[in-house]
Amino acid sequence: MDPVITTVDGVPGREVTHCLGLVKGSTVRAKHIGSDIVAGLRNLVGGEVKEYAALLTGAREQAIDRMLSEARLLGADAVVGMRLETSTITQAASEVVAYGTAVKLAP
Repeated sequence: MDPVITTVDGVPGREVTHCLGLVKGSTVRAKHIGSDIVAGLRNLVGGEVKEYAALLTGAREQAIDRMLSEARLLGADAVVGMRLETSTITQAASEVVAYGTAVKLAP
């Protein structure tokens, strides 16, 4: 069973018994030239840039999956205080980081 993920400092209705430490996952994604051209055209007419939205959605999912892998290795029941951060590495690439605290819960 996958650890529960919350953005708050606990799991409602459950007692945290042990703090196992920080877990994190990250990925760096670069824009594809084809998507960049389509996105540039979309900028002319306005609206959501679906190519970039899909790129960031995939990056967030991968970062969370990597964080969960670390939590599983520690035997965590949950990851609390989970956060996502994005930073620009270069003009064409961004890093997405997911992090939180792995914990054990009372049965």
